Amino acid sequence: MAFAVVAQYQCAPADADTVRDALRKMRELVPSEPANLAYEAHEVVDRPGAFVLYERYTDRAGFEAHKETDHFAVLIRGTVFPLLKERTITFTETL
Repeated sequence: MAFAVVAQYQCAPADADTVRDALRKMRELVPSEPANLAYEAHEVVDRPGAFVLYERYTDRAGFEAHKETDHFAVLIRGTVFPLLKERTITFTETL
């Protein structure tokens, strides 16, 4: 049973370029993680500074390992999280 994460991020429109660039870099790096099945980052149309991420992993342990990578530490914890005004995370499992 796969484990999926849907994340919604909201930053100030002035910070959108920085967040967008970090998410694009993550999109390049995450597929190399052994448990990753999908990593998609989207920018919300007509809502400046809003992003939606969809991630799939073989299991929850794979997602937890993802959060321990160097690229997560630098790009998400160090760059994206400090710029967010709002963050919503939904965890799901495939039926």
